Amino acid sequence: MNMESMLNKLKSTVTKVTADVTSAVMGNPVTREFEVGRHIASGGPGLCWRIYNGTKKSTKQEVAVFVFDKKVVDKYQKFEKDQIIESLKKGVQQLTRLRHPRLLTVQHPLEESRDCLAFCTEPVFASLSNVMGHWDNLPSPMPNDIKEYKLYDVETKYGLLQISEGLSFLHSGVKMVHGNLCLENIILNKSGAWKIMGFDFSISSTNPSDAEPKYTCKEWEPNLPPLCLPNPEYLAPEYILSVSCDSASDMYSLGVVMHAVFNEGKPVFQVNKHDIFKSFSRQLDQLSTMSPALLNKIPEEVREHVKMLLSVTPNVRPDADQMTKIPFFDDVGAMTLQYFDSLFQRDNLQKSQFYKGLPKVLPKLPKRVVVYRILPALTSEFINPDMVPFVLPNVLLIAEECTKDEYIRLILPDLTPVFKQQEPIQASNMILLIFLQKMDLLLTKTPAEDIKNSVLPMVYRALEAPSVQIQELCLNIIPTFANLIDYPSMKNSLIPRIKSACLQTSSLAVRVNSLVCLGKILEYLDKWYVIDEILPFLQQIPSREPAVLMGILGIYKCTFSHKKLGIPKENLATKSLPHLVSLSIDNNLNLNQFNSFMMVIRDMLSRMETEHKTKLEQLHVMQEQQRSINISNPGSQSEETKSPPSSGNQIDDIFGSSGVNGKENGSAAAAPQPNRMSLTLEEKQRLAKEQEQAAKLRNQQPLAPQTVRPASANNSKTKDLTSSLLNNMTSLNSLSLVNPPRPSPVQGTTIAAFPSPSPMMGPMGAPVSNGFNQPMGFQTGGMGMGIRPAGPGLYGGMATTTSTPNFGALTQNQGQTNKAPDLSALDSLFTPSQPKVTLNQMGPKPATNTPWLNQFSSPQNTQTAMQGAPVGMGGVPSGFGMQANPFFSPQNFSQPAAAASLNQSGIKQSASVNNDLKDLFG
Repeated sequence: MNMESMLNKLKSTVTKVTADVTSAVMGNPVTREFEVGRHIASGGPGLCWRIYNGTKKSTKQEVAVFVFDKKVVDKYQKFEKDQIIESLKKGVQQLTRLRHPRLLTVQHPLEESRDCLAFCTEPVFASLSNVMGHWDNLPSPMPNDIKEYKLYDVETKYGLLQISEGLSFLHSGVKMVHGNLCLENIILNKSGAWKIMGFDFSISSTNPSDAEPKYTCKEWEPNLPPLCLPNPEYLAPEYILSVSCDSASDMYSLGVVMHAVFNEGKPVFQVNKHDIFKSFSRQLDQLSTMSPALLNKIPEEVREHVKMLLSVTPNVRPDADQMTKIPFFDDVGAMTLQYFDSLFQRDNLQKSQFYKGLPKVLPKLPKRVVVYRILPALTSEFINPDMVPFVLPNVLLIAEECTKDEYIRLILPDLTPVFKQQEPIQASNMILLIFLQKMDLLLTKTPAEDIKNSVLPMVYRALEAPSVQIQELCLNIIPTFANLIDYPSMKNSLIPRIKSACLQTSSLAVRVNSLVCLGKILEYLDKWYVIDEILPFLQQIPSREPAVLMGILGIYKCTFSHKKLGIPKENLATKSLPHLVSLSIDNNLNLNQFNSFMMVIRDMLSRMETEHKTKLEQLHVMQEQQRSINISNPGSQSEETKSPPSSGNQIDDIFGSSGVNGKENGSAAAAPQPNRMSLTLEEKQRLAKEQEQAAKLRNQQPLAPQTVRPASANNSKTKDLTSSLLNNMTSLNSLSLVNPPRPSPVQGTTIAAFPSPSPMMGPMGAPVSNGFNQPMGFQTGGMGMGIRPAGPGLYGGMATTTSTPNFGALTQNQGQTNKAPDLSALDSLFTPSQPKVTLNQMGPKPATNTPWLNQFSSPQNTQTAMQGAPVGMGGVPSGFGMQANPFFSPQNFSQPAAAASLNQSGIKQSASVNNDLKDLFG
C-alpha cells in the first residue's frame, strides 16, 4: 500500500510538472521549433521570467526557453496588464537587436500567445539573483545545483569585469543607458559567463551622433505595478530625486551590484517602496557620509572603486571603460578567462604562445571553471589541425582531474578524431608524442571498445612512424601499459609490429629498443607463443652489432630462466644453443660480452645435461631391475622369447619415442638364455657370478630422479622475467661498432647490467623539450653504461674484464679512477611493477632528482656521464659489459666517418632526440 501511494505521489508530481510546462507554452509558436524541457531557473525584472532548458528540433542544439505566464498579472486592471506586457516585450525586442558577447544571446525572437510570452536564448544556468539566494519563481523542489552553488573568486572577478565590458559597449558603442542593472538582469550562461538582459527601461541617446549624448528619463510613478518600474534598490539617487540620468547612473547600479555580490545578495540600502522619495532622501544623506562599515565585506583592493561608484555626484563615478582597467581585475584567472573570450581575434602564433603557458595556470583555477569554461574553448580548437599540438596537452591535463564519467562525456567525443589525425605530418608526429606520454591516462579512462578502435591503432601507427624518435618512444612506453592491452591484440597486432620495426629499421637504436621492449613484455605472453614466435624471430635478425647481440642474449636468458616460461630441453639442444654458440664467436664482441654469452651457454648446457642425465639414470636402473628379474625367473624365458621385450615397453611408456636406447637395452635383456644343462664349467662359473651380481642389484635402492641444478651457486635463484631481461641485456652498455682494444684481464671487475627507463636526454645531458616549455618526462627503456666494482660475475662467480666504452665520438672522462659508480640501486629496474606514465610527466622535472644523473655522473663530468643498471642475470649484480647505448646517450649517435665505415651491417645511427624534435617542430 505504501509503495502504491509513493507511485501515485510520483505520478501526480510528474503530471503537475508536465502540466505546468504545457500550460505555460501551449499554443506558443516557439513550441513549433523547440522542445521545451525542465524548469531550471528564473530571471529578468522581478524574476518574472521562468527559464526552461530546451532543444531545437531540427538541429538538437541546446537552448534556454524564457517563458512569462500571463496568469501572473491577472490581479491587475487591463490597462496595467497591458503596460506590463508592453514593458516586457520592449525589453526582449531591444535585447534581440543588440549583439555583443557580454549581452545574453537571443536564438529565437519573442513569440506571444494567448497565455504567455516566450523567446529562446543560448543555454542558461541561472540568474545571478538565483545564485545569490533569491529563489522566487523557481521550481519546487529547489534544484540542488542552484541551492549549493558558490561563486569562486575568479568567477566573481571575471563576472564583474564582463558586466563592466558590457556597460562600456552600451555607453560607448550604442549610446544607451541600461536603466535597470541589477542581480536579476544578470544571467549566468551554461559555461558560467555573466550576461546582461532586461532592457525594459533602457534609454537611448537623443543625439547619438554627438560627442556628449543626452538621455531623458521618465518621472517615477509610484502607482504603477512593480513590473512597470526599475528595481529602486539599484537606482542612482538622481533618477528619483531630479529625474535625470546618464551613463553614470548605470555605474551607480554597478556599484550596488558589486556590493550585493560580496554581501550575500543584499543591496546597499533597503528602499521603502511606499514612500520612495523620503527613502531616497535619507539614502542621499547616508551616501554623503558613508560609513566604512558599509563596505567592510568588499575586498580591500576594490573598496575605494566601489565607494566612488556609489558617490552622490555622478561626475565622481568612474566610467565603464575605466572600470575594466582597474588592478582588481588583473587577476591571472580572470585574465585567462578574458583571453579565451577574445580568442577569435588572435592569430595562430598568439594562440600557440598562450596555450604553451596555460598548463601553469590551470591548476590555480577551480575545477568547475576549468571544465565548463576553459575545456569547451580548448576542444573547439581541434578543428584547427595546426593548433592541436598546443591545445592537446591542456585537454589531457584537464582529463587527469576529471572522473571517468566526466572524461567519457565531456572529453572523449572531441578526442576521438584527434586519435586519427595524420595531417599535417609535423603536427601528427607531435600529437603521437603527446598521446604516448599520456597513454596510462588514456587506457585507464577510455572504455575498452574505444581503446580497441581508437587508442591502439594510434600506438600501431607510432610503431610504423617514419620518425625514429617516435618509434623509440613508443617502444619504451609500451611496457608501461602492456598489462592493460588484451592478449589477442598483443599477440596478433602489437608483437608483429614490434618484430617488423626491429627487422625493417635502419636505426640501431630502434632495433635494440625493439628487443628491449619484447623482453619487458615477455611475461604477458604464454610459453609456447614465445617459443614458437619470439625465439625463431631472433634468428632472423641480420645485424651483428654488440648491442643487438646482447639484446638477443637477454631475451634467450629471460625465456630460459623465467618460472612462467622456460625453454624445453629439445629446443635448447637443436635451436637455442646452436644459435647462441654461433653468435658468441662474433668478432664484434669484446671479452666481457663473450664471457656473458658463455655463461648463458654453460647454464643451458648444465640444465640440459642434468635433465638428460637424470632421465638416462632412471632408464638404466629400470633396465637393470628387469634383467635381474629375468635371470631369477628362468621358467618365464620361453614366454619372453615369444613376446616383445617387456622392459622396452615399460621404458617406452615412461619416456616415449625418445627412449631409443631403452628399447635396444630392453631387447637385449629379454634375449634367450642358454640351456643350463648343456653349460660348460666356465659358463657355469660365469653364470654364478652374474646371479650373485643380480642379487646385489635387487638389494639396492633405485636411483631417485635428479633435480635440475644450476651450473653455479650464483645461479641457484632465478629472478622473474623482467629482472632476467635486465641481466641478459646488460651488454648493451658496451655497444660499439668498432672493435675496441682488449686490455689484459683485471681481477674483480664486472660490467654494468641492463638498465631502467629514464627521461630522454639530449646532448650534454639536457632534458628534451616537447615544445611546451617543459621537459618531456617520457619514460624510456633501453641500455645503460658503466663499470661495476668488484663483485660476483655475470652468471656465476666469474670476474670479467671490461673494456672502455667507445661509441664513435664518445670521449672518456679524464682523471677519473677506474672505479665506476655503484649501480645496485637499479636492481629492481625491470620488475613487473613498472612505473606507469603518470599524469605529471608533462610538468618540468627538477634535474637534481634525476636518478640517472645522480648514479652515472659526477657534477664535474656530466658531459660524458654514462648510464646503466646494475642487475646481473639470474639476480646476480653484474652486467654484460655493453658499451654506450645510443638511445640513452643521443650525443653518441654522431659518429666520425672512420667509425661509421666499420659498421658491419650498414645500420644508420639515430640523431639526437633533441635535435630531431627541433627539426620537426621548431
